Amino acid sequence: MPTSTSSAPFQPLIALVDCNNFYVSCERVFRPDLLNKPVAVLSNNDGCIVARSQEVKDLGIKMATPVHQVQDLIDHHHIQLFSSNYTLYADLSQRVMQCLEAFSALVEVYSIDESFLDLTGLCQNDPVAYGQQIRQAVFKTTGIPVCVGIGSTKTLAKLANYAAKKWKKTGGVLDLSDPIRRHKLMRLVPVNEVWGIGSQTSKRLQIMGINTVYELACQPIEAIQAQFNIVVARTVMELNGISCMSLEDIAADKQQIVCSRSFKRRLTTYDELAEALASFCSRAAEKLRKQNSVAGSITVFIRTNPYNLNEPQYQRSVHSLLNQATSDTRHIITIAKRLLQDIYRAGYRFQKCGVQLGHIQPSSTPKQVDLFNFTKNPLYSGSNGVALMATIDKINQRFPKGISVSTTGIKNSWQTPVEYLSPRYTTQWKELAIVKCL
Repeated sequence: MPTSTSSAPFQPLIALVDCNNFYVSCERVFRPDLLNKPVAVLSNNDGCIVARSQEVKDLGIKMATPVHQVQDLIDHHHIQLFSSNYTLYADLSQRVMQCLEAFSALVEVYSIDESFLDLTGLCQNDPVAYGQQIRQAVFKTTGIPVCVGIGSTKTLAKLANYAAKKWKKTGGVLDLSDPIRRHKLMRLVPVNEVWGIGSQTSKRLQIMGINTVYELACQPIEAIQAQFNIVVARTVMELNGISCMSLEDIAADKQQIVCSRSFKRRLTTYDELAEALASFCSRAAEKLRKQNSVAGSITVFIRTNPYNLNEPQYQRSVHSLLNQATSDTRHIITIAKRLLQDIYRAGYRFQKCGVQLGHIQPSSTPKQVDLFNFTKNPLYSGSNGVALMATIDKINQRFPKGISVSTTGIKNSWQTPVEYLSPRYTTQWKELAIVKCL
């Protein structure tokens, strides 16, 4: 790894490494026959397109498009479809992040396919060459193609990455630490492509005559803060090379955890909804324990399809504060099912349900003992319950979906089997890729 002997302080240098069409790239790692061919990955229920290869994007198919709306294009262009294989994607993501750690002592994992790297003092003489080393190492190690954007702030690194993906002449790496190159690019990029500028803010900026990133960067900070808020003002500062967001090597704990799903087959009975809800509660509780937290509130919601005006419409949510914060899957499921009973109504075809855990706090926070919920079963109380959940999590980490936790048992009758699921090549012995030598 490059080092410097100069005593002069280095200017900040941050890189954003972003995997290209990540879900699609994961599928192509084990299907090289699909390189340069149209590939799309579908949502949990195979209902919508959630990832697209460049070939699919070029056909004009948008993100989240329902499959049935573009079935003719799928058939005509022989688009290869895959069901979401989150086990495979998560494992390959972890391998990518481990590879990146060799290039920086400080890596902030931003999402499943993105990470920020602090490159300050590592490659000031030739950041682009260092970015190319990163690209080559990740591809050689994992088979996943990435682009690298480099700048003096996180927002500029994001902007550089956008350009590295959009313009092939960059070779997949772009450095915006040079103000002349930065201003040239900013004049070409529309303002809605800036990280942190949402659609509503973008519309307001355009009404004000601010259409490009450069025009936004030229705005007075005080005026922008008065018109919008401190977040947009900080974005303007970051576009001018003034860092307002530091890198975090430890991701902040989530303050809310939501697990939900839209159903391919409409659910009509309470039992089916309760089964689905129990599965979502189990997943939410696992996420809660993974960050060593407990939840102090639970919200349950259900709804019919709001776009089908030919059917009766119904949607409700219900919220409950807990007497004692918990991460125990059994407690969360029990409360969630009780809340579901309060809002369930027969006679409707439900398209979606879910659970939201709130009032999240560290599990080490002192707790008020619940004197009115004493149980004689020692497995449900104190350290016994914590140990049981920890043991189940360890088992499920080694054997995915090995154990399901519920007060009445978790079934899968609500689930519609996916049609295009690829093997879990990297985590299941029975699903390893087979290579035939002819």
